[in-house]
Amino acid sequence: MRPETPADHISEAERLLRTAAQYPEDHEPLLLQAAAHLELGGDRARATTLYDDLLGDPRTEHPHLVRALSAANLWEYGHEAEARALIDGVRVAAPQEAAPWEIAAETLEAHDELEAAHDLFSTALRLLIAPGEEVPYQTQSLLTGRHRVRRLMGVAHDAWDELADTLHTAAVPLDELHDPKRLWSLGSSDPGELRAEITRLRAELGTYRTALSRPFPVAVLHWPAAEFRELLTAYPSLGSEYASHPDHLARLETALRDLQAAGTPNLGIVRGTVPSYEAFAASESASPADPDLLPQYATTLAARGRAVPWPPAKSAECWCGSGESYRGCHGGGCRGCLRDAERMPGCAPAP
Repeated sequence: MRPETPADHISEAERLLRTAAQYPEDHEPLLLQAAAHLELGGDRARATTLYDDLLGDPRTEHPHLVRALSAANLWEYGHEAEARALIDGVRVAAPQEAAPWEIAAETLEAHDELEAAHDLFSTALRLLIAPGEEVPYQTQSLLTGRHRVRRLMGVAHDAWDELADTLHTAAVPLDELHDPKRLWSLGSSDPGELRAEITRLRAELGTYRTALSRPFPVAVLHWPAAEFRELLTAYPSLGSEYASHPDHLARLETALRDLQAAGTPNLGIVRGTVPSYEAFAASESASPADPDLLPQYATTLAARGRAVPWPPAKSAECWCGSGESYRGCHGGGCRGCLRDAERMPGCAPAP
């Protein structure tokens, strides 16, 4: 069902809540989707309850994202003070993911807090982007948002604005898309102005549609060290796919870099667990020892919202679980791991 009315959104939220009860290992992304539908259906109080439940659950993997979403929802139905407190909490926590920063900044922007929004966007970019390094895909929207806010504030371009222009691929430049006066032309009686504005809006809509056409990343399957050992102990025939855990990690990083070099956007990593994999195999009436089942399992995890975007920020913790920064681990060749392989057995040099 494609939700079109508030009632449809409430029904979709109920379906997602039932699914979350059926798949408790995937409850977090499913509850976040349900909360979004509750907001669209007008039941913001119930959405807040879901956000509060997630924040009180020690299993929640992305508490900063939940805080930002909760703040946006609270502000929309009159709880500004609580929303501001949650946004301040995001700032103090300084998460290494772009999404909480973007949602918090856009919440301030939506309520005409342009200077505060600009400050939040800028703080996030200083934290997540290192000079001279490639901007991760998931961080580019922070540059775009900051560009938009600065255009609304009427300030001159700076280096980050120029970088946002460089990364922008739509036919209509960001300066036009973010022109505060462009929406005024919708009230014009001049057919030429209306046609020009329709062209601009179509270009902007096309950018959003491109993003929405990728509901989940192209994701590869990562087995943490303990799960890897359990998997091969239970199903030794999968040794043909996995020579060793360091080899598995190195191949994963290489595969992602190859996909990135080929121009594939929105890449991600899903973490497998043996119980979840066995349950998936049973649902498919297949044997967990069948290596052809592995990519299907990865796709299913990604579809349930379990994918973590790749690459992480260079200063963020490496995806492999080593505890090192991505720059010092797979993002930089793992030279530190090579100095002491026993100190970091879960990490491997990236080719």
